[in-house]
Amino acid sequence: MRPLSSPAQDLSPLSLLSFHPQPSNPISSFSLPQSHNRPLHSLSSFTPFHSSHVKPHPISSTLPASSAGTFVEHPVDEPEPDGETTGLDSDKHFDSTELRKLPFNTPQLEVKELQELPENWRRSKLAWLCKELPSHKRPTMTRLLNANGKWIRQEDANYLAVHCMRIRENEAGFWVYKWMIQQNWFRFDFVLATKLADYMGRERKFSRCREIFDDIINQGRVPSESTFHILIVAYLSAPGEDCLEQACEIYNRMIYLGGYRPRLALHNALFRAIVSRPGITAKQYLKQAEFIFHNLVTCELEIHDDIYAGLLWLHSYQDTIDKKRMSSLRKEMHLKGIEESRHALLSILRACSKDGDLDEADKTWLKLHRCDGGVPSQAYTYKMEAHAKVGDPSKSLKLFREMQEQGGSVTVAAYHKIIEIMCRAQEVEIAESLMEDFIRSNLKPLVPSYLDLLNMYFKLSLHDKVESTFFNYLQKYQPNRTAYAIYLDSLLLIGNIEKAESIFQQMLENDAIGVHTRSCNTILSAYLSCGDHVKAEKIYAFMCQKKYEVESSLMEKLELIFSSRKKVVEKSVFLKLTPGQRDILVGLLLGGLRVERAQCRKEHFVCFEFKGKSTVVSILKRHVHTKFREWLQHSGDLTDDDQDIPSKFSTVPHLCFGFYADQFWSNGRQAIPKLIHRWLSPRVLAYWYMYGGYRTSRGDILLKVRGIRDDIERIVKALRLKSLDFSVKQKGRVFWLGFLGSNSTCFWRLVEPYILDGLKDFLRAGGEPSCNGTSDTWSSRSDSDSDLELLDSDSS
Repeated sequence: MRPLSSPAQDLSPLSLLSFHPQPSNPISSFSLPQSHNRPLHSLSSFTPFHSSHVKPHPISSTLPASSAGTFVEHPVDEPEPDGETTGLDSDKHFDSTELRKLPFNTPQLEVKELQELPENWRRSKLAWLCKELPSHKRPTMTRLLNANGKWIRQEDANYLAVHCMRIRENEAGFWVYKWMIQQNWFRFDFVLATKLADYMGRERKFSRCREIFDDIINQGRVPSESTFHILIVAYLSAPGEDCLEQACEIYNRMIYLGGYRPRLALHNALFRAIVSRPGITAKQYLKQAEFIFHNLVTCELEIHDDIYAGLLWLHSYQDTIDKKRMSSLRKEMHLKGIEESRHALLSILRACSKDGDLDEADKTWLKLHRCDGGVPSQAYTYKMEAHAKVGDPSKSLKLFREMQEQGGSVTVAAYHKIIEIMCRAQEVEIAESLMEDFIRSNLKPLVPSYLDLLNMYFKLSLHDKVESTFFNYLQKYQPNRTAYAIYLDSLLLIGNIEKAESIFQQMLENDAIGVHTRSCNTILSAYLSCGDHVKAEKIYAFMCQKKYEVESSLMEKLELIFSSRKKVVEKSVFLKLTPGQRDILVGLLLGGLRVERAQCRKEHFVCFEFKGKSTVVSILKRHVHTKFREWLQHSGDLTDDDQDIPSKFSTVPHLCFGFYADQFWSNGRQAIPKLIHRWLSPRVLAYWYMYGGYRTSRGDILLKVRGIRDDIERIVKALRLKSLDFSVKQKGRVFWLGFLGSNSTCFWRLVEPYILDGLKDFLRAGGEPSCNGTSDTWSSRSDSDSDLELLDSDSS
């Protein structure tokens, strides 16, 4: 027997910590014995395995954001409230971290060589499989293994998997392993699983690595340190939104479950990934960052200067500032002789602005003036907020004017902040003058400032200005729920119920606006006040259906009305899917929506999942949340910016979802119903496109669906009956239906009436490239082996 040397022994952390996924050859750092490279030369019955048969190791490419999920991805660079669009500049802050080789103590994997096998026929068959398996795709590999399954034993399958790893066909080795675990003779081999998981992780195929990692856990074993390390780095190198969460989870298990003490490079890499995110999304990782800091301290590892800066930065973004912790970190920095950097001072000033700590803000302001590069524009914004918090808006305005005089150009965040401050102080003339300057500057967006003006006018009962500002806003921007709600309140306050009804109806009909608890209670109160009980009952019935909470005072009035007519107040509504909801479900299920079984085996629930933070995803998420509100668990109220709507939410368990589970998720895998031809209405196709489709830069439309070939043939036949022409591309269980050129226009005409109003400009077929940010063409997405390989693996 000869051992398969471990690649982890020569693992370079420099390549592991490269956050642009361009991994080096995962097994180029060690060489196999010559007899391992040519294990079949001694067999006269088999052609020698020459080096020309060995394929170069595939270089994994970055998974495009648009192919990471089952929805239309439209990246939008939306600034944060303080003007930041990225996280802490971690590329600068962690460049000086020393990286050393990471020697892992992993066991050697020993397998029998072909020469050691007693039966000549077995050697010949194994040699033939060694040649054939790597040259085929997964379905053919499975058929070959099944055809030879009667004589293959554990040792034979181990040799096949190891041979694939030796010749750098690690994907083939993975599918051999997956076939092995389904056989009745299979005995779990910890060393083989460890080697294969390490290879998969080093190729950045984190889902493959995670599958084997979970197999090891399920066998009651603790994965090796190398597997933990490589899997974390594979997650950190991937662009998916959930990958950082998974990396943090594996890191915590590495310490708690494995009892390992990660290397300094891994601590720094995970911390770097956290602070590289925008502040609003990174703030939820504060506990994780503190845990990494705690581990650095307890393991007596070197704590880089910018770890402190990163922690201060994360603390400054919290809703409630922990002054004691920030003060403790600053004292530690002082004791170690670490000077507070410009970034650290900016974080301290941000925290002071939230708490209104003007004294500390002034001290920090002076320190920033002494830093190289001068005072950043964000510091002016934070200092203005600090003065406003202590009731001195005039000094905030003075700072803004100073910013204008010194820099010559003022940021969008500064305009937003000063207008917000002046509106809170109800300085009407100054706020209007600043708004005029803001408009003339051609800076965008203006939406937050428009909303501040509307709120100020409403509080001052300047209803004419509320109306004029509202319609001025609509001429420039898309409808906004908060703006509509303020205008609705204004109309009802002056008694213009007829116009208010029209605005409320627009909110109901426009999916980009929608209604919420506040607007429903406002219109209900107006109907009860004017004695229109019929309309009040209709609004009440609608609120019950959608599970909007009725204010207690309004509920008392309704109970009096119902009791006088001897009518029982209905507090519960029988749940039943409407035809529109059924069509939406079918469209989303074709796009990849999941239906899962509840604890009660007779009931199922739907798991809605939306990835990304673009305008398109936000509108579709809001629309689906509103349409299925009565079905959702813990339905809370909605705000205009949708921050309260999670990216994942589920329905309550119900018997009716069992039908969709049987039809679309047979045996836990996505499937296509046999009667799909009856359900492919234009509305279904529209939701399929919005949730699981793409528009290329050339205006072509692509629909993505998973299933076996028989499933796809059903869809193809059904669409042909609708006179739709398209091309079909396949990679594993992933199929692409491409509506190209004029065919995309025909498809668009069919589905356009059912596309949400706010999405039509993004998804329209043909013509100039849309503003969805998707630049992939049909040819590049279909014919690129690397893209399709990733779609079939780590995006699944």
